[in-house]
Formats: sequence, structure tokens, C-alpha cells
Amino acid sequence: MVTGLLALGPVALALGLVGLYRTTKRGTRGRGFAITGIVLGILATIGWTILVVVLVVTLVQTRPLPSDVSEPRNAHVSQLVVGNCLATLPADGTVDSVRVVPCAQDHEARVSSEYDFDEDAVWPGQDGADARVARACVLTEEEQSVGATIVTWAPTKDGWDSGDRTGLCLVRTP
Repeated sequence: MVTGLLALGPVALALGLVGLYRTTKRGTRGRGFAITGIVLGILATIGWTILVVVLVVTLVQTRPLPSDVSEPRNAHVSQLVVGNCLATLPADGTVDSVRVVPCAQDHEARVSSEYDFDEDAVWPGQDGADARVARACVLTEEEQSVGATIVTWAPTKDGWDSGDRTGLCLVRTP
């Protein structure tokens, strides 16, 4: 039971089963403690399993992509790096995930640069964040000559509160 209270799931489960076997076989007291240990062991094991799955999924969703992916894939915006090409640009508003494609394939936009806010910066407001990122985004002469335009993505208030301090500059080609 103590190992169950300490959230040592498999240990509590094993010891609870041993305790239940011994108390049943010998007819001694402690059966309730053994059952409690089994239940707590099962609950702790389930809890640890859920925690590990959540951590793994979070790590996979936040790991940066290579600059040019080898095959199309969906990605969270926080995974984008300079060089990633997007199949299509989502509608204006909050963007969570996008379709990233190899740049050799047809694509609507490419991440051209990043703007990093200071880690200890105070939230500048959405208009301020948008303006700072927009000022940092510049088209090259070649991009201007083909009629490319800039699209900027700045952190939102919710993203900022979660630690997002990166704005993205995307070049949209006609």
C-alpha cells in the first residue's frame, strides 16, 4: 500500500498481489491493505502511462523540422524553421498546424526568416507583436522582381503566455 501511495505503480501492483496471495493462503490479516495496494498500483500505472504519452506527443509536436522536408507532412507552427515550404497558407487568424512540403514541390509560401523577441520581453499587444515581426521581414530584390509578397505570423497572447517568442516571415510567391 505504501508503494501505491508513492505512485510506484508496478511495484505496488506486484507487492499487492503477493500480499493478497499470502494473506489468503495463510488466512492472516492485511487483505484490505493488499487490495488497496493493487488498486493504487493500477491507478499509478495508468497515471504514469498517460503522463509518458503526453510528454512524448508534446516532444514530437515541438521538435523543429529540417529546413527542407523529404516528404509532405503536417506540422505544428512551432516546428517551422527557415527554409520550410508550405503547401498552402491558412486563412487569417490563429494558425496551429500547416502542411509542409518539400520545396521542390509546388508550394504557396516559404519561411524566409524568424524574428525572436527577448525571452524576458513584456507582451507588446497583438498589434505591437505584428508590427515588430513585419518590420523584420524584408523581401530580396529577386523576390520583389517576381512579385512575391510577405506574410507575417506573430505570437498570439495565448502563445506568448506559453513561452512563444518567435515570429515568422513567409514569402508568398505568385
